[in-house]
Amino acid sequence: MVDTFRWQQQTDDTGTETARTRSAQFGDGYKQVVPDGINNLVQSWPLTFSGPRDMIFQIRDFLRAHKGASSFYWTPPGDVQGLYRADTWTVQPRGGNAYTLTVILNQAFTP
Repeated sequence: MVDTFRWQQQTDDTGTETARTRSAQFGDGYKQVVPDGINNLVQSWPLTFSGPRDMIFQIRDFLRAHKGASSFYWTPPGDVQGLYRADTWTVQPRGGNAYTLTVILNQAFTP
């Protein structure tokens, strides 16, 4: 069963969509470009979460449980739910009980 990432980021994070392609450059200047696979459009979302230690560590524990290899459902702002993975995140203490977590969610196409 695939989990769902339910936390809402508090900042206006901006996603990036990349179109993966393959190309062949020929000696006469002609270049042939084709999509790289059936899922060649890939989204990437850098997200920032700020809050109390318990909330930030819940997010961190969720990411740790997936170990960068298992995908989970997440809904980007203004888009439809899809599968995403995260393999790097940072937790930063801000003093007292305040923490910040930054993570990049990368679109996946298989659980």
